[in-house]
Amino acid sequence: MKTSIEGKVALVTGSNRGIGRALVEELLERGASKVYATARNTDSSAGLVETFGDRVVPLALDVTQVDQVAAVAQTGGDTQILINNAGLASQTDLFAEEFSAARQEMEVNYWGPVNMVRAFVPIIEANGGGALINLGSLASLVNFPPFPTYSDSKAAVHSLTQGIRLTRGGSIQVVGVYPGPVDTDMAKTLEMDKATTQSVATAILNGLEAGETDIFPDPVAEGFVGPYEAGAKTLENNTAEMLASFG
Repeated sequence: MKTSIEGKVALVTGSNRGIGRALVEELLERGASKVYATARNTDSSAGLVETFGDRVVPLALDVTQVDQVAAVAQTGGDTQILINNAGLASQTDLFAEEFSAARQEMEVNYWGPVNMVRAFVPIIEANGGGALINLGSLASLVNFPPFPTYSDSKAAVHSLTQGIRLTRGGSIQVVGVYPGPVDTDMAKTLEMDKATTQSVATAILNGLEAGETDIFPDPVAEGFVGPYEAGAKTLENNTAEMLASFG
């Protein structure tokens, strides 16, 4: 299944900076008719509106608040492409006395996409189909010790993506994205080469339009493609057999 961006209506969470902002710009440059640019604070969206006019619709949204998600769904009832990009990372030790940041990571990184999926997948299906893109991480596939609880939350996103693909993949394109280090505020403490947000956004949307389901959008991530695809294909076959056994 492939999804063309030209003429489509998209919604991006966490669009105020980083990969989210780059995705909004790239969607519009590729001909999206409208992009709902959501963030907890929409002040930084002014520049997007100046550049793209009313094709950008800034909306205040905290993805952890179900009432706010419902309000945005009322406004964005024409959405055809949903990109769950909003994220939070801390370097909380699993055995730290203060653990609230880790709980908030799970609220934003996992429950936020769950809230958005529950609200918007039926909308996308009612609009004739389209795509769901969940921003995971290489930390979805392997736990990185500097970010243990972040890795846990992103592993949950990976599982969520697989589940939706199995249950709704016949009606919408379900895409998981697994970036390595990217030059964002979230990764500013990492001393290593990082991909640009623009290059990652370009790779994500190239993959969307090419019909890909798992996207590894930067040089570091590309090193995981072979082992992941080999394992994923085996798991997919085994899962299909198991599901068939249930009749």
